[in-house]
Amino acid sequence: MSEQSRASFGGKLSAILVAAGSAIGLGSIWRFPYMAGENGGAAFLLVYLICVFVVGIPVMLGEFAVGRATKLNAVGGYRSLSRPWRWLGYNGVLGALLISGYYYIVAGWSLEYMVSSFSGLYSSGVSFSEQFAQFQASPRQAIYTVIFILLTHLIIIRGVEKGIEKASKVMMPALFIILIIMAVRVAFMPGAGEGYRFFLSPDFSEAFSADTIFTAIGQAFFSLSVGMGCMVTYASYFKKENNLTSTSMSVALLTLMVAVLAGLVIFPAVFSAGLEPAEGASLIFITLPEIFKDMPMASVWSAAFFLLLTLASLTSTISFHEVLTAYFAEEHNLSRKVATRITSALSILLCMLSLMWVFDIDFAGIKIEKISCFEIFDYATANILMPLGGLLTCVFVAWWMKPDFLRNEMTNYGALKGRAYPLLRFALRYVTPLLIIYIFIKNLGLF
Repeated sequence: MSEQSRASFGGKLSAILVAAGSAIGLGSIWRFPYMAGENGGAAFLLVYLICVFVVGIPVMLGEFAVGRATKLNAVGGYRSLSRPWRWLGYNGVLGALLISGYYYIVAGWSLEYMVSSFSGLYSSGVSFSEQFAQFQASPRQAIYTVIFILLTHLIIIRGVEKGIEKASKVMMPALFIILIIMAVRVAFMPGAGEGYRFFLSPDFSEAFSADTIFTAIGQAFFSLSVGMGCMVTYASYFKKENNLTSTSMSVALLTLMVAVLAGLVIFPAVFSAGLEPAEGASLIFITLPEIFKDMPMASVWSAAFFLLLTLASLTSTISFHEVLTAYFAEEHNLSRKVATRITSALSILLCMLSLMWVFDIDFAGIKIEKISCFEIFDYATANILMPLGGLLTCVFVAWWMKPDFLRNEMTNYGALKGRAYPLLRFALRYVTPLLIIYIFIKNLGLF
């Protein structure tokens, strides 16, 4: 596909909204609040803010440079710059494929809770934890998973401009509006002040340790969708005049804003209800309905929140679906419609495996009972493929390629001043790789 015929995003704002949509998802609204709740609240937030800029932005900028310079999918992009490095592109494609095997399932939970807010969630008389367990054991979980895959499919099949770009222009503003409305609403709940203190007033004496720093680095890295080909693929649709440095900064700031707004919604509400902030992954689907039930118009506020979570999930599922669609279309000479159908079919297949296949592992001294494909896909992507992709991106951009490559992309071949280039290249060569190696080793449990 020639550069002239390749689709592109309409302008600078479109590029920012689409890339931010990839980064902002369940990681910012579901995972970030419970991670902060388990790791000291404001202390975790402060470290997370620092890590986004030290770890996330340099890797994102490196991936932007590869994508825009080559105007190709993740595999084609790295291969066109250096054939042996095509495997870095395959790492991203594999990561996007395995994420498809479980992310849609969690996204389907948000869709189910949005619907059930008006149809039984608050009138069944059954505890919210039991309702969640019943839903996971029912065929409805598979149905909502498939519905979410089809929603993503309908957007992707319309193409880059008419599908991805238009959807992002609607969903991203809607996401912010709902978050702000809910943040204002919970501010008037009794006892909300304790939640603000927990989330905004750092206390390094409690619930803070070296593991908190490690967790914040990991959260910053994964919440920005780097290391899995998304930013390479999206940047291939950027125009030549897009400022990659300001785009990466804008994406990071928008991701931070959503995470902070999510905390401003969840923690005041949690403390107002007298619940514990360190509830873990169940904080959203079990604890929050407990909060909503005592609010006026409980169904409306509950549906609004889970609509928010649904929109956030959809902006992310679009991104890794596009990684696979672009790969199949460009590397195997398929039409976009056929590539989209193949990707959606594979996503359905992997999700059904995640929901149905539970088995035991007993190999080379490792014994794990009742592990699911869901857990395997989650572990492989979060702990192996994404850190590896981020690390190798640093090596490729800052060590393998000539310095002119990154400088030219950051300055638009001399049109921009690129004052941040020396600092970002230093981070890519030394600081970011060392932190990612630490994450990688720590995730594998080697120390």
